[in-house]
Amino acid sequence: MLKLSRLTDYAAIIMAQIARHPEASCAAADLAKAVRLPHPTVSKTLKMLVRAGLLSSSRGAQGGYRLAQDPAQITVIDIITAMEGPVAITECSHEEGVCELIDRCDLADNWQRVTLGVRTLLDSVTLAHLAAPTPIKLPVRLPIQSVTLATEASH
Repeated sequence: MLKLSRLTDYAAIIMAQIARHPEASCAAADLAKAVRLPHPTVSKTLKMLVRAGLLSSSRGAQGGYRLAQDPAQITVIDIITAMEGPVAITECSHEEGVCELIDRCDLADNWQRVTLGVRTLLDSVTLAHLAAPTPIKLPVRLPIQSVTLATEASH
């Protein structure tokens, strides 16, 4: 099963909460209360998001956490990558992946296309979309047939 970790899910929830109030700096304790998650979990998640450059933090009476960019500039793939690392469906579709079957497997090209399709979809959904009260309208069909892989481009 393809599944995001709880921490990644929490990161999206926290980021959406901050995106709904972009003018305010949010304290970790206030965020934990607003999203109904344990304070230590929220603090850990916030630190990871700051490290990834998605949030900025400041200390002091007016301190707290803010989005580092406009919510329309932060994508779902940014949040997932910050929490889990690069998105890849299989080892051979990961840029730095090393697959021991690559010499005898005829699926690598198709898995790479699937990975690119998933990445394209995740990159098209922004934090603004996630934070909005209306459902996201996704494309019915992704254009993965039109994707040119690096191996094809070099031929």
